[in-house]
Amino acid sequence: MEQLEKEQLTYSSLSFGEVELNETISGDQLKTLAANLGNYGIEIIESPKSILVQKIKDTIIEMIYMDEKLPTIKISDYLSEKLNYSYGYLSNLFVEATYTSIENFIIFQKINKAKELITTNEFTITEIAYRLNYSSTAHLCNQFKNETGITPTTFQRIINKRRNPEEVE
Repeated sequence: MEQLEKEQLTYSSLSFGEVELNETISGDQLKTLAANLGNYGIEIIESPKSILVQKIKDTIIEMIYMDEKLPTIKISDYLSEKLNYSYGYLSNLFVEATYTSIENFIIFQKINKAKELITTNEFTITEIAYRLNYSSTAHLCNQFKNETGITPTTFQRIINKRRNPEEVE
């Protein structure tokens, strides 16, 4: 917001982390603004399709990271309900823009959440599988190994060794 005010641009807040400019700006102003916002890790999204792809990502991340346990609703239905588009359209748009599927993005996010939960040492692998709506612990372990190259238990051992380097197995 401060960068927009610094450039004397008028804007409207749409939602958390989302603003819309109320005026047209020149190409030079856009480049300056993009560079200044880039210093904060913020990017400018211009096309409606890019905005929708970002909303898909945000909705998935919110679903995975905000709740105690993932909703049991099918993810395709969840995205369609939240974004008011058919899942087929969302899926095709996502692949076109990111060169990966929504499913792969979800798996990546779920594995990152699993790593975070393993790191806390508060939950067993079975509890983590339940919280992330895996059909079984084996399913979580297989996806974890496919994404990271190691099992969740090995990951947990590595984390514990880093915390307590003096302990030897």
